[in-house]
Amino acid sequence: MHHERFLSIDAFRGLTVAAMLLVNNPGSWSHVYPPLRHAAWHGWTVTDLISPFFLFIVGLVIPFSFGRRMREGTPASGLISKVFKRSAVIFLLGFLLNLFPSFDFSTVRIPGVLQRIALCYLAGALVYLKTKPAGRLALSIVLLAGYTALLRFVPVPGFGPGILEPVGNLPGYVDAKLLAGHLLRTDFDPEGLLSTLPAVVTVLLGTMLGDWMRSFRTIFRKTLGVFSAGIPLTAAGFLLHPYLPINKSLWTGSYVLFTAGMALIVFGLCFVLIEGLRWKQWAPPFLVIGSNPIAVFVGSALLSKILLVIKVSDGGAAVNPVVWLHGHFFAPLAGPVLGSLIYAVVYVLLWIGLAAPLYKHRLFLKI
Repeated sequence: MHHERFLSIDAFRGLTVAAMLLVNNPGSWSHVYPPLRHAAWHGWTVTDLISPFFLFIVGLVIPFSFGRRMREGTPASGLISKVFKRSAVIFLLGFLLNLFPSFDFSTVRIPGVLQRIALCYLAGALVYLKTKPAGRLALSIVLLAGYTALLRFVPVPGFGPGILEPVGNLPGYVDAKLLAGHLLRTDFDPEGLLSTLPAVVTVLLGTMLGDWMRSFRTIFRKTLGVFSAGIPLTAAGFLLHPYLPINKSLWTGSYVLFTAGMALIVFGLCFVLIEGLRWKQWAPPFLVIGSNPIAVFVGSALLSKILLVIKVSDGGAAVNPVVWLHGHFFAPLAGPVLGSLIYAVVYVLLWIGLAAPLYKHRLFLKI
């Protein structure tokens, strides 16, 4: 019988959600430790692992989800219908978050994290339903090679080919042409259209891990396979960096390999601890938020936006509650930088507490 659920998957997802909450909600954006910021452009920090980890997990759970539904008798046509519906709902949630609180359709940002998850899930799930692992691997190679060729050889008007800098790169040019006025920046969006192609590969690599984990192999064999893939992929991405920079905003091929390798290593550690050594005492907080990731993602993003809208008086000036709390409590308590981190940790704990009743009563908000 295939394995249909591993606690280590929820723990890995929960770690990723907790990391997202931590880096997205400092007490002060002016006082953040460097590892909790994205790399300025080329290179990476711990923060740059979060988005690809999300997408990798999206791919990882596809074989488990589809395997269960197929056993329940859902036909392939029904699965495809569910894929389109789920993708549309996730995309809409991301779009509505971008609209809030101004609801200005003329300037709303169309791309976003949830929008990219929706598009990559749609592509990854459909490919999974139509191909075998060898086909997915071949498609992944074609997508990465093709995207790299586009970056290197297609000229951008006024700049020429091969520009991998913040200005003059091909993904930014495509976004500015097709989504002008609806981007994070005027000329670029880190979740833009063209860079979604290699992000699909991140999902496809995740599906291959899902197949491996559902197999009949022993825990030892599965663990060996995870690290045997993770370490070379990480090394390959790192070794390519001088020639094809690791870059989250462009989602370069080296970034795909490096982050997929890191995802395998981190998941492998979770798998060894929980499924291998049966050491689960550390996991419950992460299982809580990892079991309802979309609800926590949307709820936390919405609360963050609401806190920015609310204004309180501070010495004659009007500031939001986060600024007030950092300035009057957390910074005096531990200094501006550490105080900013402590606020973020408190925010993570808040969402663990809010999600705990759902987990306790086995209520999982599915889309």
